[in-house]
Amino acid sequence: MPGSIPAFDINSRSPAILGSRVSASRVGLFRILRSGAGRVGIVLTCGLVAVALLASRIAPADPFASVGPPLSSPTLAHPMGTDDLGRDLLSGVAHGTRTSLLLALIVSVLTGFIGVIVGALAAWEGGRVDDALIRVTEFVQVVPRFFLAVIVIALLGPGLDRLVLLLALTSWPWIARVVRAEVLSLKQQEFVEAARSLGAGRSRVLLREVLPNALPPVVVVVSLNAASVILIEAGLSFLGLGDPDVVSLGYLANNAQRFLRVAWWMVAFPGATIALAVLGLNLLGDGLNDVLNPRGAS
Repeated sequence: MPGSIPAFDINSRSPAILGSRVSASRVGLFRILRSGAGRVGIVLTCGLVAVALLASRIAPADPFASVGPPLSSPTLAHPMGTDDLGRDLLSGVAHGTRTSLLLALIVSVLTGFIGVIVGALAAWEGGRVDDALIRVTEFVQVVPRFFLAVIVIALLGPGLDRLVLLLALTSWPWIARVVRAEVLSLKQQEFVEAARSLGAGRSRVLLREVLPNALPPVVVVVSLNAASVILIEAGLSFLGLGDPDVVSLGYLANNAQRFLRVAWWMVAFPGATIALAVLGLNLLGDGLNDVLNPRGAS
């Protein structure tokens, strides 16, 4: 009809909006690369991921197989030396890096999924739902993860599946709090009211309009949480509570305890790899924070 307001499809995304998002992503990547911390974090993290993916090619020897003389110092044949059983330490570090990063990835995905659901639901529903979920979040947050993991593994026995489940069920409160704060802020914005006025339902507004804008800070928290997961696994394995059938960086450090004075390489290379992994993830988180949090960057 003449003079009527043209119909608008809420599903549509104009080329200008899509182009601006792509441009913003490129600018964000350049900002991370310009940042010293972000650049170092990307290099370290990508390097360790490459080692994990190419572990079988970098070190084809079985990390549990004896391939040389025991307690041999680093040589051309064994660049990181051998342990007390003649096992190649390079193979152990490469496959241990794969195990630690895979564990951190699985736990990060699970904690992100749980934290986003709890935080978004608490902020979006409000009222009694918010009160109940925030009480549960506070209870889980004060539980000491490391000592709880020690108790659970001591009672049920070691295993990566138990460790993944335990860390996933105790690491989500920080993500839930961040998502809740972001959703509480975004639900009052004008674009949310505009979407509602165009006929979008509550669930649709939350999933299509609010959550995509609330997720960027979550990426930073997830990267920092992944670093803590690697440390917890390494600490448990160092105490002898890790899975004895799987090579991890903590497993290698635990095996080196008895040989600190006679075989420095047994603890130096796994320890350095753990330090680089944690440092890389933390620096990557700092770089992402500078890009995804404009208030922090300013």
